[in-house]
Amino acid sequence: KKENFDEVQFRRAITEIVAKQQGATVEQMQVGRLVLEVTQASGENNIRVPSELTMLGKTLLNLDQVGRAIAPEFDPNASIRRNAANIMQQRLVKSLSPGNLFSGVLELKDLLQRLPARINKILDAIANNQLKVEVDAIDEKTLIVGFQKVANRITTGLIIAALIVGAALLMRVETTFQIWGYPGLAIILFLAAAASGVVLLVNILFYDKSEKD
Repeated sequence: KKENFDEVQFRRAITEIVAKQQGATVEQMQVGRLVLEVTQASGENNIRVPSELTMLGKTLLNLDQVGRAIAPEFDPNASIRRNAANIMQQRLVKSLSPGNLFSGVLELKDLLQRLPARINKILDAIANNQLKVEVDAIDEKTLIVGFQKVANRITTGLIIAALIVGAALLMRVETTFQIWGYPGLAIILFLAAAASGVVLLVNILFYDKSEKD
């Protein structure tokens, strides 16, 4: 990028180029020409682009002709809209495979095994008056509220972990009630754990931020 680069003009040019291809079928779409136009717009706005990008544009020009010969009426945008939900569902089912669940259970088991020892160390330090917190200015009310939030979130995390462990154990129980080909109660527990995690994350990201502001 050179010193006299005009970002506003460049954004406007790219927006116009992309807008021309919106809703186009394979017969109307010219991906190779689009890449070459982007290269040209970059040069006009003092942006240096690799020479490989021009070669890519020329290659795509040839592929555009192949696409028009094979399926000129194919609309990729409509195809994405039709199949996006099915693809997401397939990925979700794949992510819930026994292998992934077993790996997650092993990691959770390791966490739960280490957690009591770590909590005992913290409690021993508190009991022996060895726990130190260094702060520049102490606001007791804010400090207590902060500790309460941490305690509540640890408790929530343990409940979520218990839901996940329970669901993983129920995966081995054969039942006629199934969701996505898996035991229904186990999936319900997984969904409850996921929903609790999302609520906790939203609470951390938005409510804590609003309190700071």
